[in-house]
Amino acid sequence: MEKHTKTKKEKACHRLKIISGHVKAIEKMVVNDEYCLDILHQSLAVQKALKKFDMYIMEDHLKHCVVQQAKDGQDAKIVSELLSIYSYK
Repeated sequence: MEKHTKTKKEKACHRLKIISGHVKAIEKMVVNDEYCLDILHQSLAVQKALKKFDMYIMEDHLKHCVVQQAKDGQDAKIVSELLSIYSYK
C-alpha cells in the first residue's frame, strides 16, 4: 500500500491483527483437542475475513494505483499485474 494515507494503512493493519488473533485462537483450539466442527467454523470465519481484507486492498489498488497507471498509459502493466494475482505457482 505504497503512497496511501496513514488511516488506510492503519485500517489494513488493524484488520490483519484481528485475523491473526483468530488464527492464534484456532491453533489453541487444535492444541486443546476441541470439536473439529468448531475449529472448522472458526477457520471458515478467518477465510471470510481474509477475503474481505483482499477486497479492501484490491479496491484501494484499483481506485488509486490502477487509475494512476492508466493515466500514465501503462495499460499492459495493469493487465499483467492483475492477471498475476490469479497465477499461483
